[in-house]
Amino acid sequence: MTQELYQKAIKFAGEKHSEQKVPGTNANYLVHISNVAMEVLLAYNFDNSFDHNFAIQIAILHDTIEDTDTNYEEIKSTFDESIAKAVLALTKNEKIHSKKERMIDSLARINKLQKEVGIVKIADRITNLQSPPGHWSKDKVVKYYEEAKLISFELKNKNKYLNKRLETKIKEYKAKISELD
Repeated sequence: MTQELYQKAIKFAGEKHSEQKVPGTNANYLVHISNVAMEVLLAYNFDNSFDHNFAIQIAILHDTIEDTDTNYEEIKSTFDESIAKAVLALTKNEKIHSKKERMIDSLARINKLQKEVGIVKIADRITNLQSPPGHWSKDKVVKYYEEAKLISFELKNKNKYLNKRLETKIKEYKAKISELD
């Protein structure tokens, strides 16, 4: 990974997410972004059969369209079309009413692109499968668990290391659900 590519992406994301916090914390959203990028870098250490320059930029930018005022054209002009397409695929279509259908749509779009896009989605979900926020209902926690299983199934064989890591995080998350009773 060239430092220039990383610096350009992290500066862009840092500016775009400057006011955003990690849900349920006072931590700046760059904590989440850096954790997703770290998962991708760790995966590359175990299996370097993917373009880590592309994957890291996507990891850093993955929530910019969904969570900020950034649009596809801005990412395309600042980075390139392949990165913009990847970030757009990782963005849920809010015009679809059902949360589950939004995820199915996003996963279908991810699977039409390079495997790096799926790798980032897996890394994102690994990062998000920490202890569920205390204000979540048990029903919401269970739905998040089911969504993680869907992601795991739909993105199987993207990266052996990350697929195995996601399966482990799903098992750990399931154990947390039983603690909610």
